[in-house]
Amino acid sequence: MFGLGPFEMVVIGLIAVLLFGSNLPEVARKFGGSYREFRRGLNDVQQQFKSAEREAKNAFNGDDSSSSGLSEEIEEEPSEPAAPKFKPPS
Repeated sequence: MFGLGPFEMVVIGLIAVLLFGSNLPEVARKFGGSYREFRRGLNDVQQQFKSAEREAKNAFNGDDSSSSGLSEEIEEEPSEPAAPKFKPPS
């Protein structure tokens, strides 16, 4: 996790206990709430970008039908392979 080993995590935990003491559960709860709000905001921004991308694709393709924002975009599998087929030397 974050490139930290078990010893580093123990040291960080001890420092947190020394700094916050009995308030550590409250601080952790506030941190968790802040992180949850950050993730929600990030997801909202991602959804807005996806929606704008869909609208741009529809406008570029000349498609006048608008899809509902509730449905998730399903990426289609390419019909042809992305890499050229292997041809052994003769």
